[in-house]
Amino acid sequence: MGDDLGDEWWSHEGDSGEAEPNEETEQPTDKKPTTTNKKLEKRKRVIEKDAKPKKKKKSEQKAPTVSEQNDPDSEKSAKPKKKRKKKKKTITDVLAAAEPKSGCPADLQNVVTKYFSDKLSVIEQEELQLKDSCFLTCNDLTHSLSSYLKQICPKWAKIQKQHTQKSSAVILIVCSSALRTIELIKQLTTFKGEAKVLKLFAKHIKIEEQVKLLQKGVTHIGVGTPGRISALIEKEGLNLQALRYIVLDWNWRDQKLRRMVDIPEIKLDLMNLLEKIIRNCKEFKIGLF
Repeated sequence: MGDDLGDEWWSHEGDSGEAEPNEETEQPTDKKPTTTNKKLEKRKRVIEKDAKPKKKKKSEQKAPTVSEQNDPDSEKSAKPKKKRKKKKKTITDVLAAAEPKSGCPADLQNVVTKYFSDKLSVIEQEELQLKDSCFLTCNDLTHSLSSYLKQICPKWAKIQKQHTQKSSAVILIVCSSALRTIELIKQLTTFKGEAKVLKLFAKHIKIEEQVKLLQKGVTHIGVGTPGRISALIEKEGLNLQALRYIVLDWNWRDQKLRRMVDIPEIKLDLMNLLEKIIRNCKEFKIGLF
């Protein structure tokens, strides 16, 4: 067929041999762009990683500035510190800080007037008024009980001998509790002499037993709580005819620094006792110890 077409067969062979190396030379040119593209992509990834902001460690975090702290709208501002609540001052704290003052007749007069102001009529209130002449010298916080009684009752030895009436007492000492009663009785040793002292409180002692003790012998001094003394007067176990001195343990304060009139239940009993004494006893003197 080559003879018929007029083509020489060797010329075709030469053409075919030359074409092959061209194809081979073209192949590496096709591979070069793929490797370069890969390298470019790798470089882009590295650049993107470097461009991303790194999270700072807690220790490396920036501290808030003064302006940020003062700015209430700033999210970075520090939380406000809790204010410590001031403790309210109690009556005990106020009394502990204040200097102790001795009681005076006006103190008792004011307490009696305020207590009965809404409980009695005007005429009844006038009957219960305590005049200045009813009061003895008040304790100036320098006396013991014995020294105070010696001051207000200098003729005690004579009065003691003259008193012979049963179910009565010459001196009534009124305090707030049974324990305080025992303390005051111990303080009477240098004053009482041969006088008989009877404790008049409700703790561990029945009222019937106290009535029998008052009826058996002569009692010169009675020391006790206003509630029990009032109950003995009501049951006629204690007579007020021989009573000459009433000593109120006015200045003494308990652990909470309360006086006798600062405790509501004791104050109530004391006012009832004073009302009974004022109405039933003609001659008596009041001393504030």
